[in-house]
Amino acid sequence: MPTPSVLAHLPADLDDALLIGRVWRPAPIDGPSVIVVRHGEAFDITHIAPTTADLFERADAAALARHATGESLGPAEALLNATLDASAAGAPENTLRLLAPCDVQAVKACGVTFAVSLLERVIEEHAGGDAGKAEETRAMINELIGADLSQIEPGSPSAMKLKDELQRRGAWSQYMEVGIGPDAEVFSKAQPMSSVGFGANVGLYPTSQWNNPEPEIVLAVNSRGEIVGAALGNDVNLRDIEGRSALLLGKAKDNNGSCAIGPFVRLFDGAFTLDSVRTASVSLRIDGIDDGFVLDGISHMSEISRDPEDLVRQTCGAHHQYPDGFMLFLGTMFSPIKDRDTAGGGFTHHLGDVVTISTPALGALVNTVRLSTQIEPWTFGVRALYRNLSRRGIATDV
Repeated sequence: MPTPSVLAHLPADLDDALLIGRVWRPAPIDGPSVIVVRHGEAFDITHIAPTTADLFERADAAALARHATGESLGPAEALLNATLDASAAGAPENTLRLLAPCDVQAVKACGVTFAVSLLERVIEEHAGGDAGKAEETRAMINELIGADLSQIEPGSPSAMKLKDELQRRGAWSQYMEVGIGPDAEVFSKAQPMSSVGFGANVGLYPTSQWNNPEPEIVLAVNSRGEIVGAALGNDVNLRDIEGRSALLLGKAKDNNGSCAIGPFVRLFDGAFTLDSVRTASVSLRIDGIDDGFVLDGISHMSEISRDPEDLVRQTCGAHHQYPDGFMLFLGTMFSPIKDRDTAGGGFTHHLGDVVTISTPALGALVNTVRLSTQIEPWTFGVRALYRNLSRRGIATDV
């Protein structure tokens, strides 16, 4: 597997990027700290922003992050190296390392926001979670639909006309409903404090035999529904479990290590805006350690069927509030179908796979695939966070 310089995991315009992250600092702090990366150097600003949710809530978040004083933790490059070294060595969790750049926020996700992923979800459903039936089902669905779904605006008259036709032909699906209907799919991906970050292990539910990464952009949104920045994310997908029944979605999506976000949240400013997200291309690389398998793919955000602002509006508003803000996965167009183990069997993970999700403006999120039962258990939750901050004399009422 290639080992690029860790600088390749940071934004290409690092000197201009305003990055917010979290690190675990060992004793005597022995807890998480909020950091800002300016001109490539990391500063601990926990005394000003005890949580990233607190920072994102401020109207002057970008200005505060740009000028806040704090203890220097050295170059961001060194933090990434320390994280990778700790992970490779199997070091204890209380060693210096990057964490997911969110904390007490809810973690939500949107599904079926790209035409390609829509077709793959329909295939999962028709195949009943059986990877061996995927190729046959894919051919049948493509022949039956016979339409370029990427050109259809969800909820539009043309979408409803297609729905009527598909229902007539017995090909309508719950995934079609959220893919081209008026209402987006929005589900709870992970609990607050449970997401893993750069360099960490991601987890597969032990019984899953058909699964894949989902490379996505994740928006950071405050309690007022304002989008303040973006990060990279891996919405680990268990295709067989979800494909058996939509009622298993929660089990398939929310497991130990099934949500990775990082390496940082890049705050919106003059150099990086929501339009930067809209035009981003997100790359995926999977390196198989046990079999030398390599898979590359790319998602172009310009091909998303619902605008990011619409997805945020469908997530929060008068119908649902998030007083601590939330992180929102925007969905992916990339469902890997390259055969790995058997002809026609498509792709599934092997344990030890290294997944790299990247885009120039946000850097790269790197994780290794393990079983959710064998990776580090999640033990540090919201109560532990506030106990730790209290012990350190950091006020949480900023």
